[in-house]
Amino acid sequence: MIRISTIFIAICMVLVAASLGFVLYSVAGISGFESAIVALTALTLLILYNAVSMRMSDRGNVGTQIADLSRGTADLARQVAEFGRRLAAIEGRVASANSTGADRMQAMAGEINELGGLVKQLAASLAHHEDLLAAGPVTQAPAAPRTEPSPPQAPAIAKPIQPPVAATAIPQQLLGAVKNAIEENRLDVYLQPMVTLPQRKVRYYEAVIRLRDEQDQILAADDFIGVAEAAGLIGRIDHTVMLRCVQVLRRLMVRNKDVGVFCNVSSATLANPASFAQCLDFLEANRALVPSLVLEFKQSTFRSLGPNESENLAALAQRGYRFSIDHVSDLRIEPRELADRGVRFIKVPAALLLDAGQAANSDIHPSDLCDLLGRYGIDLIAERIEGERAVVDLLDYDVRFGQGFLFAPPRPLRPEGASATAEAPQTTPQDLNGASNSATVSSPATAPRATGNAALARRAVGPS
Repeated sequence: MIRISTIFIAICMVLVAASLGFVLYSVAGISGFESAIVALTALTLLILYNAVSMRMSDRGNVGTQIADLSRGTADLARQVAEFGRRLAAIEGRVASANSTGADRMQAMAGEINELGGLVKQLAASLAHHEDLLAAGPVTQAPAAPRTEPSPPQAPAIAKPIQPPVAATAIPQQLLGAVKNAIEENRLDVYLQPMVTLPQRKVRYYEAVIRLRDEQDQILAADDFIGVAEAAGLIGRIDHTVMLRCVQVLRRLMVRNKDVGVFCNVSSATLANPASFAQCLDFLEANRALVPSLVLEFKQSTFRSLGPNESENLAALAQRGYRFSIDHVSDLRIEPRELADRGVRFIKVPAALLLDAGQAANSDIHPSDLCDLLGRYGIDLIAERIEGERAVVDLLDYDVRFGQGFLFAPPRPLRPEGASATAEAPQTTPQDLNGASNSATVSSPATAPRATGNAALARRAVGPS
């Protein structure tokens, strides 16, 4: 194709030069020799122009190809490094498994030896009893008269002070409010946006649960989650929150495919086989939303994982779900271990990141934490941002995402958006919060800018 186009251009240049010479000869009255010289000059200029233009275009194409090759090489290097890290992790696990297996075998051998000694003792005891039975009946001494033991005297213990009636009635009243809210579907989902820094473009939403009692008083999650976990109701609450998150996410993705939702999951649900099985079946049925639905756990949950919790977490990761960690209390973080478990986001309070005292208590300076987590594919999200000064300081730490009352407080869904079923495709993302998708998070011009405004917004909706 290139050869044909080159021949066509050459023919056109010859025709243009010949036409110029003919026009000069026939119209301008120039001699044939001079007209030929002008035509050859024009042809030469055209050839030079074509050669220069082709050279410039070839140079641009070569530069583009070199840039693509460089990007491909960099991607290949990252993939090779990732494979090397995974191979090292697998080798470490195999080595630890072998050492653990040898220790277990030694322990089992010791227990078997102890069991053998016990069996020998039992056999000797049986043989002795058989000898006694074969020797004949043994005269037994009369039994001493049995006396009823006197009941032991209880030690004198000071009678505990009974709490007031109101103090004991509050948990029962709160438990009744939680049960009624679950039965009457008065669990509301609030959305708080997470924005990119410094553009402040909405990238994710966190689903925050709120409870309305019979007097329509709003209770934050911290006020009733402990009571729900103690009463075994947290599984139903988590399942309801997952259902609402999936409904919200389907409506948000109608307008923006890049949006995501963070859904909080309790450690009690992860440890309860029945509750987790119900949630796992629901998540399995909605695997199409895996790239946009992030399951969020507390830092204490990951630090106290037992065998059952680890197995359930691995089942979620095997299905492609990503995890986030919140309620971070310190910066003693092992990014490689978290990345292997499927963690892709860590939410750290802005005050904790900017605290100068954390540098002495952690293995890494907070300013280097974002880069360290990024090497393992984990994004750092600074939460509880309440002032512009904190944003400026966080940008020096290369933090990419932010969340807090400075950008927007948690906002409730409209009742029809929260209770609508999946069979209502006509509902648009604007109906979720009574405004457009971008209105779910206040714009930088309208978001509360001062700490005082953030505190007022927090008192209005409660902590997330």
